[in-house]
Amino acid sequence: MTSQLSDRLNQHFGFKTFRQGQESVISRLVNGESAVAIFPTGAGKSLCYQLPALMLPGLTLVVSPLLSLMKDQLDYLLSQNIPAARLDSTLGRNEYNAILENAKSVRLKILMISVERFKNERFRNRLKTMNVSLLAVDEAHCISEWGHNFRPEYLKLPDYRDEFNIPQVLLLTATATTQVVKDMCQRFSIPDSNVTITGFYRENLYLQVSPVAGSNKNEKLYTTISSQPESPSIIYVTLQKTAEKVAEFLVSKGIGAAHYHAGLKSDEREQIQDRFIQGDLRCIVATIAFGMGIDKKDIRRVIHYDLPKSLENYSQEIGRSGRDGEKSFCEVFADKDTIITHENFVYGDTPERSSIRGLLEIIKANETPLLELKLVSLSRELDIRPLPLKTLLVYLDMHGILKPRYAYFQEYSFKFNQPPEQIAGSFEGERRTFVSTLFNCCETKKTWTYLNMERATSAANSDRKRVVAALDYFDEKGWVELQAKQSVDVYDILNNQFDPEQTADTLHALFVQKETREIKRIHTMLSFFESNTCISRKLAAYFGETISKENCGHCSFCATGTGARFTESKRIFIPQTYNASEIITKIREKTGTGLSLQNTTKLLCGIQTPLFFKLKVKSMPEFGLLENYPFQVVKDWLTGS
Repeated sequence: MTSQLSDRLNQHFGFKTFRQGQESVISRLVNGESAVAIFPTGAGKSLCYQLPALMLPGLTLVVSPLLSLMKDQLDYLLSQNIPAARLDSTLGRNEYNAILENAKSVRLKILMISVERFKNERFRNRLKTMNVSLLAVDEAHCISEWGHNFRPEYLKLPDYRDEFNIPQVLLLTATATTQVVKDMCQRFSIPDSNVTITGFYRENLYLQVSPVAGSNKNEKLYTTISSQPESPSIIYVTLQKTAEKVAEFLVSKGIGAAHYHAGLKSDEREQIQDRFIQGDLRCIVATIAFGMGIDKKDIRRVIHYDLPKSLENYSQEIGRSGRDGEKSFCEVFADKDTIITHENFVYGDTPERSSIRGLLEIIKANETPLLELKLVSLSRELDIRPLPLKTLLVYLDMHGILKPRYAYFQEYSFKFNQPPEQIAGSFEGERRTFVSTLFNCCETKKTWTYLNMERATSAANSDRKRVVAALDYFDEKGWVELQAKQSVDVYDILNNQFDPEQTADTLHALFVQKETREIKRIHTMLSFFESNTCISRKLAAYFGETISKENCGHCSFCATGTGARFTESKRIFIPQTYNASEIITKIREKTGTGLSLQNTTKLLCGIQTPLFFKLKVKSMPEFGLLENYPFQVVKDWLTGS
């Protein structure tokens, strides 16, 4: 088997040997087992699904939390003549249909999707016709609540695996503590013996922690960058506006730099990413939206202008430097003001108890055992951000109140590319009658024709599944141009005999615990950077690895013998020039409503909520007035008004 794997590695990828850990993982997959690969960033995780995909009989389905960040991997596969594709919202109808047809016939070996795609009614119908050999889950730590980037949709992946009869699973991540690894394995029933961990220690990275006051960051950054302006560098910041300002500063100093964040259009992001990879752009100032899936081996510097979100993020982000094995420099600007921003993001995701109570009342009032929810409008109605709302629905599932069933699109519309009579004439007998009945249940408004689904299923004496399959078939043939809108999530109500008050308390307490956990994660990182010990050794230990050296010799602690001391934040006390009572009165007058203490605090700290979009608070001078102050300080200040 070893000889066969090496031959296929050389044949398809041109490599003569495997990197550490790769052969162990790939052997298990080729032998029909599931596996877990925990490798540092840039250590070759992707090959662990790419090579097996070519050796397994069916399709390999790759799930990623951010498909846009897998562009580089896809480009690489196509350059190696490996049939791969990704499904995303940018695809046209013909391209989308061609990809699915190629996946069905296994002319495509790798298909990359987001986890949300599993809920898509049309995709689900197509997936059932495909032969999927392997489900590869990228950033698999997202499945664990103990991980640093929990995604509630990931909790459904084990169910999707069972539903679509996918025989094998590969879990991939660069950042998983011992507890997260255990959680991942339990959810997919993967034995501990099938976990491969190659270690987190990187001998070629110099880790520097430098106390820098906020007002001195730009000059410190310029001094560092200008010493070797041609060295490819990534500068990480927390906020989009900071990325823009810092890049503008560097350009004004003659440094070739560009900003990168999720607020840019996708084609702009791709252009910047391509310029950086090709070497035309030497310096990128980016939020954490940049870096995942980037295959650039000669990044010489990673600088955290703002503190990373967590030790997991830090490990992942510095791992993007020095992938060629050459010495690289990683520096953190140690300034406590960034902590405020990170904490405020966490507080912004905790829904109010009254909002949770609102969802429980909706469940109680539902007259059937099926509950249909439009998550976008529900988010606005309850004033809960979309991600925490999904988490709340997961908690309701865990408490035996709701169980997710499926999602469907409420509205189907299409343009005719052929006359409806001609389309119906392509069929005979009952099928022809069925198609004619469907078109009789439609209404055409100018260009688009809208289907009345309820009327169609009744008139055709058919179920919704057959109607959708027919529309998909027409679209696949090019007879119509189909579009689906307004996703509806359907849940089974398993128990509506709960006590709303008690249940609201229980669920809200879970969010408070999650909030406490995330705040603790931030302060664990702060203590880590300030501790009097070798940085490399302590980082490895955080992920359960022990390195033999007492001192690595390539970090700022080993160079100085002391830990860093962060510059203290001066933004702890609200200036006396602000009057809380007057500000609350102004907010009430401008919004036309009295906000809760929690939402008033969010408004002053510049934290958006669905309610604030409705009230258009972003244009108010009070919005973000105290964004540089800790959330709890602002909240206590308002309480004492």
